[in-house]
Amino acid sequence: MVDDPPGVVKRANGKTFSCLPRERADGIGKSTDYDRMTSAPDPLTGPLVAAAAQPSRREEPRRERATARRAPAASPSTRARSSARLRTRRTVLVVDDAPDTREMYGSYLGYRGFGVFTAPDGDAAVETALAQRPDVIVMDLAMPRLNGISAVHRLKQHPRTRNIPVIILTGYAFRAIQQGALEAGADVFLTKPCLPEDLERHVQHLLERRA
Repeated sequence: MVDDPPGVVKRANGKTFSCLPRERADGIGKSTDYDRMTSAPDPLTGPLVAAAAQPSRREEPRRERATARRAPAASPSTRARSSARLRTRRTVLVVDDAPDTREMYGSYLGYRGFGVFTAPDGDAAVETALAQRPDVIVMDLAMPRLNGISAVHRLKQHPRTRNIPVIILTGYAFRAIQQGALEAGADVFLTKPCLPEDLERHVQHLLERRA
């Protein structure tokens, strides 16, 4: 049996090729055929190696699910602090028969961090105040079913709501009406138009006075 010359590799199909560097045609330096041949992937084993290097698509969702299961849940102390913040948030009851007015003042006070209740008339205001016991009540005067002055009088007569400060906010700027509202038990008398930030300033003043 004749040995193959050095640098010659024989394939199973009988074909041979040389892995020895060859001289370039111009005689300068060496050919890079050998480097290209050794760095290129083997046509027989290359696809198997590449497939083994790729992560399994079936394993990725499992890892994600396992990570989600390991996410820590909120501790009891964190939940307790969140509940305490909700309980200590100051609340305001806005009473007006005009939906736009309720929406304007209610949205602004809610944006400023207050809890807001609304009522369309004096009768509903008394019911809401008894049920929710807000920190401050903003009351219109001219409303159906029960006007603002009568509603204030009822609130000040009930033991559950007598200490809740009331702001009268009305379009009637007559001195007699102002006097009647204050005598009924209102704490502040404001006239429309009133900017939401001015109303908030009076609300804050009443809260600080109660503290």
